[in-house]
Amino acid sequence: MFETEALRLLVTVADTGSFTAAAARLNYTQSAVSRRIAALEQQAGGPLFERLPRGVRLNPVGRALHRHAEDVLDRLSRAEQELTVIHSGIGGMLRVGAFATANISLMPRALREFRRTSADVEVIAVEGRSDTLVQRLAEGALDLAVVSDYPSGLPSADGVTTAVLLEDELCVALRRDHPLAGAGAIDLRELREEAWIQDTYGDRPTMLADACARAGFTPRKIIRIAEWTGKFGYAAAGLGVALVPSLAAWAVPAELVLCRLDDPALRRTVHLALPAAPLPAALRLRDLLHGQR
Repeated sequence: MFETEALRLLVTVADTGSFTAAAARLNYTQSAVSRRIAALEQQAGGPLFERLPRGVRLNPVGRALHRHAEDVLDRLSRAEQELTVIHSGIGGMLRVGAFATANISLMPRALREFRRTSADVEVIAVEGRSDTLVQRLAEGALDLAVVSDYPSGLPSADGVTTAVLLEDELCVALRRDHPLAGAGAIDLRELREEAWIQDTYGDRPTMLADACARAGFTPRKIIRIAEWTGKFGYAAAGLGVALVPSLAAWAVPAELVLCRLDDPALRRTVHLALPAAPLPAALRLRDLLHGQR
């Protein structure tokens, strides 16, 4: 493998046409230049320069390596410039993730403001479950994520730090003609005969199961629907009721109303997750997300 400094020396000798001039430009001794060029020629399998009465010039092998050396040095220079831009927060790419309901209004509003103030930063946004997003942060595939402890606790991973962003109340979505739709805070026990529409989380405990247990009953029926559009569709058809976080209120269809429940534990905490050494652009988006609360 050719060393970067050896390639730089090759280009400088070719530009100046002299070992002595190259040594002066790079602050080397002439003997050091001669030794390094000799080592480079050994790596290349033969001479790279024609030795002239006054100076040197590239031979065909030297010209071939010189062409590649210029490409390598140019790419390294551009990489250095790009990294400088990224670390300064004024350009580059920012990869962000959020769980589904955070993408309804919280993240889009923050990204709209971020685009206005940081137009040179390209944002790549993805959606996923909180545990998946935290794992992608740990693997270096994301630069920032909005995650939550709903439905079964806040995920964690080595090298990922989290901080509370906001508290999000969990309400119940009912058809507008439901007998309890106009009530104030609803006692969960009044919904004991309802079918509940929720995603499936395997054997892990959920906030709904815990809340129903506190109220002294087990849900009569669970309808397993993963996506929010499907949950809203089933609830709007009167096939069941669903726990809906207040972050999702903007997307609730007109056929439904969100009603508060009288269990104060029915809320989730939304967190911002960052790697141990976050990019400046990620910190700027973090501040904008705090401003959306």
